Amino acid sequence: MAPTAASVALATQRLHAGELVAFPTETVYGLGADAGNPDAVHRIFAAKGRPSDHPVIVHIGNMAHVDRWAREFPEGARRLASAFWPGPLTLILPRAAHVDDAVTGGQDSVGLRMPSHPVAQQLLAAFAALGGTGIAAPSANRFGHVSPTTAQHVEDDLGDAVAMILDGGACAVGIESTIVAFTGREPVLLRPGGIGVVALAGVLGRAPSAPGTDSPRASGTLASHYSPHAPTQLVASGDVLQEVARRTSRGERVAVLAHTAVRPAGFTGAWVAAPVDAPRFAHVLYASLRTLDTPGVQAILIEAVPDEDAWLAVRDRLSRATD
Repeated sequence: MAPTAASVALATQRLHAGELVAFPTETVYGLGADAGNPDAVHRIFAAKGRPSDHPVIVHIGNMAHVDRWAREFPEGARRLASAFWPGPLTLILPRAAHVDDAVTGGQDSVGLRMPSHPVAQQLLAAFAALGGTGIAAPSANRFGHVSPTTAQHVEDDLGDAVAMILDGGACAVGIESTIVAFTGREPVLLRPGGIGVVALAGVLGRAPSAPGTDSPRASGTLASHYSPHAPTQLVASGDVLQEVARRTSRGERVAVLAHTAVRPAGFTGAWVAAPVDAPRFAHVLYASLRTLDTPGVQAILIEAVPDEDAWLAVRDRLSRATD
């Protein structure tokens, strides 16, 4: 449904009624529920097939709303929020006492984000005007599958499980938010995303630490995630054409996502020529994987991306998507 004033108002009403509404953010589409309604949040888990101990992220429309969800807002987290909100950054903070376990996965922390997409901002403002305190919204897809970056992707994955889909076009960033935890002595990078480590370090004075065994669980950090249905394999840049030839000579039907390798003459399978820079590659990644993941495809081959800081978030997603 097009995001008109009337459709946003209707979406707000459905959220207040405990229903699920999918909406666009700058990262991926979110499957939204009233974060203050545990029954509604449980509907997210049922629709996605999501494990109950996997926390969701609460989307807010104003920094003043942080105190409704977190009992502490450390100085480092405040600096990151001031620098990057609205935007693709999630902060993991100590939860307020009233926050339900359905939101936090039973942990003593809560994830908060302020999206920059204008439709998300309109929805959050309208929801807050009617007394809502936040919208819980993991990605609007079946758990573990490739995240949705268009309204059609949501429809393909969830269908009638969602009451309403606000169509805001293709997501600008195309991969999920950066997640930084402030639940211990030092900030911890739980998931790379739309905000790079260099940018985080520029605000914090140094890069966040790597996660340890005592770090909180967070969305999208399982070893297997963002995965197509077809078996998917990373292939070194110099080996792509050789691997394609080896598999097709055996009669395998393969599909390829490559950013430097050129489609060979005579190859009849699906081939997506991806951009050669990290931001544009990230923007098309999930849509490309969905394009390649068609019935009958026996393997998706993805050309490995550079081992450079700019590609960190893309490498993270590819490592979780591939076998």
